[in-house]
Amino acid sequence: MRREPPRTIADYAPLAFPAIMLIVFFVVPFSTMIAVSFFRRQQGGFYTPDFVIDNYGRFLSAFFGGVLGFSLALAIMVAVICVGIAFPFTYLLTKTSRRVQIVWLVCLLSVLSLSEVIIGFAWSTLLSRTAGITNLLVAAGLMSEPQALLPGFGAVLTGMVYQALPYTILMLYPALVRLDTTLLEAARTLGASPLRGFINIIVPTLRNTIIATLIMVFVFALGSYLLPQILGRPQHWTLSVLITDQAIYQSNMPFAAAMAVFLVLISLALVGLTLLAGGRREATA
Repeated sequence: MRREPPRTIADYAPLAFPAIMLIVFFVVPFSTMIAVSFFRRQQGGFYTPDFVIDNYGRFLSAFFGGVLGFSLALAIMVAVICVGIAFPFTYLLTKTSRRVQIVWLVCLLSVLSLSEVIIGFAWSTLLSRTAGITNLLVAAGLMSEPQALLPGFGAVLTGMVYQALPYTILMLYPALVRLDTTLLEAARTLGASPLRGFINIIVPTLRNTIIATLIMVFVFALGSYLLPQILGRPQHWTLSVLITDQAIYQSNMPFAAAMAVFLVLISLALVGLTLLAGGRREATA
């Protein structure tokens, strides 16, 4: 069937409601945030309309540059670890029976129902000294006494990977479940081992899917707010935490708006790369 292009204004009517929602809930708030980011801060937590770039210039300082670099590095690590774990797990999941797949998918959806607060406090309990997993190691004779594993960078990374891993699996599952199984059969016929066939055949075939998943998980991890506060120290806070600190506790709304604009622009750029990778995948399919 050939899709007919819109010819009259009435043909665009179904787009009216999404367009209004986009303007009201994204364009207007984002435009306001951009305007406030150029305002001048006054003493006492007030700010006046102006056009100054000092708020963006503060990104060049060592402290805020370090926070930005840490946020980006943490999000990259979370994305790489999640894809590294989720890709082989999802591939093996697609090889099981349909009933097993449904059970695992239901379990993953149940994890997604947990809020970031519940995940943060659950991991803070598991990594604590009094009721944490180190008590099991002591009982097994592997440690002499229980130790607290938080606050620290490892605790933050563990909590964020746990939170993002179900999203990663669910993003990879549609592509892997539709994968042509004859590719591996042909590779094994030519003498390739299952592991070599997986690395040389499956991974390159789903290269665009992997890249798109990495970008989406990176964007998801970049906006993490509660887990770095619950599981980490102040030096482990991300840019999202710092935005809240500047807006609420420091009463510096223009600088908080500048950081928020920068964070949104990074997210939009990466989402655009995801759409570009998806378009190339469809073009080569």
